[in-house]
Amino acid sequence: MLGIKEIQEIIPHRHPFLLIDCVEELEPGVRAVGCKSVTYNEPYFAGHFPGEPVMPGVLIVEALAQTGAVAILSVEENRGKTAYFGGMNHVKFKKKVVPGDKLRLECQIIKQKGPVGVGSAVATVDGKVAVTAELTFMIG
Repeated sequence: MLGIKEIQEIIPHRHPFLLIDCVEELEPGVRAVGCKSVTYNEPYFAGHFPGEPVMPGVLIVEALAQTGAVAILSVEENRGKTAYFGGMNHVKFKKKVVPGDKLRLECQIIKQKGPVGVGSAVATVDGKVAVTAELTFMIG
């Protein structure tokens, strides 16, 4: 299992934009499973939405991308590089994510050619799908 310190050694994201708390499973270059404990103290809840806090969908997708970045950047030849978004396809939002939820983030690298690749990603809460997406990245 990777904690915050180990994650920060792999990806460049820092507070308040580091959106994964730990990585529970890692197969370098293949897949990663991370988690995010969603707390009421997240800064975006002040305005999204007052009286009914909901984690913004785009931040869930970003958390999935960060999980995928851990998988792809943990390969020795990619250490010290950055994985940039190249695109998002087939994104589906299926469940609200609210304070108190533990978000399970899984990203599997399904293809890669040179610096460009694609990950299949799914975010779940208590076994229920919150978001699915196909994420394209470019290593730079």
